[in-house]
Amino acid sequence: MDYQNQKQYYSGKKKMHTLKNQFIVLPKREDIVDVYVGKLGKTSDIGLFRETRHKFNVEQKFIGDKAYIGDNAITTPYKKPKKSEISQLQKEQNKQLSSRRIGVEHMICRVKRFRVASEKFRLSRHRYNRVIMAVCGLVRLRLNCSWFLSVNN
Repeated sequence: MDYQNQKQYYSGKKKMHTLKNQFIVLPKREDIVDVYVGKLGKTSDIGLFRETRHKFNVEQKFIGDKAYIGDNAITTPYKKPKKSEISQLQKEQNKQLSSRRIGVEHMICRVKRFRVASEKFRLSRHRYNRVIMAVCGLVRLRLNCSWFLSVNN
C-alpha cells in the first residue's frame, strides 16, 4: 500500500491507523437505528455526522457527546472554558444529559464486547464493514429477544 493511501487511515489522536464507526441509537437502549462503518480514521465525529445527516428528518434532534459540538440538531454537554468553570446550572444540565445518553454508551459497549470495534482488526480492510454489521445484527437480535421475553413474562 502506498504512503498516500495509508495516510488517509492514520488518526493523529489515536496515533495509529483506524477506521471510525458511528452508531445512532434510540433512547433507553431500544434499538440501533443507523450504523456508519469504516470511515477513515482522521475524520472528526461531527464531520461524520454531517455526512450522514441527510438520512434523517430535518427536524430530528439528537443527543451527542462533546465531540459533536457545533451542530444545531445535536444537544451536547457544556464544555468547561479555559481558565474558568461552568456554572452549577450547566453542571446539572450536563448530568441530566448524561443520564439520557447512558443508554447509547451501553449500546456501544455491547458492540465492543465482541472486540471487533475496540481492538486491532486483523482481517483485510474490505471485510470490516460486513463484520461490524454482523455484530450489530447479533446485538439487535439479543435486544429483541430480551424485549420479547420481558413482554411475555
